[in-house]
Amino acid sequence: MTHLSRRMALLGGAALLGGCSAISALDAAATPLDTYDLRPASGAASGRSSAATLLVALPEAAAPIGTDRLMIRPAPASVTYLPDARWSDDLPVVMQSVLVRSISGTGRVAYAGRTDGGPVADTVLLVRIDMFEVEVTAPDTFVAHIDITLTAIDDRTQAVKASRRFAQSAAVPNSTPTAIVSGFQRIIDVIAPQMADWAAGQA
Repeated sequence: MTHLSRRMALLGGAALLGGCSAISALDAAATPLDTYDLRPASGAASGRSSAATLLVALPEAAAPIGTDRLMIRPAPASVTYLPDARWSDDLPVVMQSVLVRSISGTGRVAYAGRTDGGPVADTVLLVRIDMFEVEVTAPDTFVAHIDITLTAIDDRTQAVKASRRFAQSAAVPNSTPTAIVSGFQRIIDVIAPQMADWAAGQA
C-alpha cells in the first residue's frame, strides 16, 4: 500500500467514526421527551361580573424560565433542567393558556382570551413570571416555587388600573418529572383561582 493509500484509508476510518458519533448524537437529540401540561383552576363564579373584554398578554420571563424545559436550581447562582421532560410549549405560552382558561371559567367576564387574537380589549392583563423553578434546598430535598405578578391595564387610556403579586411554594418529594409537575400543579390549584378572581374584578 502506498503512503497516499494508507493516508486515505486512515481518513476514511476517521470519517466513519465521526459519522457514527454524529448519528449517535442525532439519535439522542431525536429521542422524544416526556411532555407535561398544567391544568387551569377557575376562581369563584360569584362576585363582580363585567361585560368587558379582558385579554391576557404573553407573560414576560427571564431567559432561563422562558423555555419548554423544567427548571431546577441546585444552587442560588446556577440553574439546570430535567434531562428527560419538557412542557407542552414554552412556559410563558403554557401559563398564558392557564390564565385565560382560569379567568374564563369564572363566567364573570364577557370574553377572556389572548392579546394575539380576538376582539378589541377593554382591559389587558400583563403577566410577569419571576420564579417558576424547583429549588434544591438540601440533598434530596426539593421545593417548587412560583412567583407571578399581574398588572391590569386600561387598553383605551393605557393607564395602570392595579397590580398584584401571587407567590406560593410546595414541597416536592423527589426530582422525578411526575413529582415536580405535581408540585407545580398544587401551586397552580392555589394561585390560579386567586389570579382569576383578581383579574375578573379588574375587567
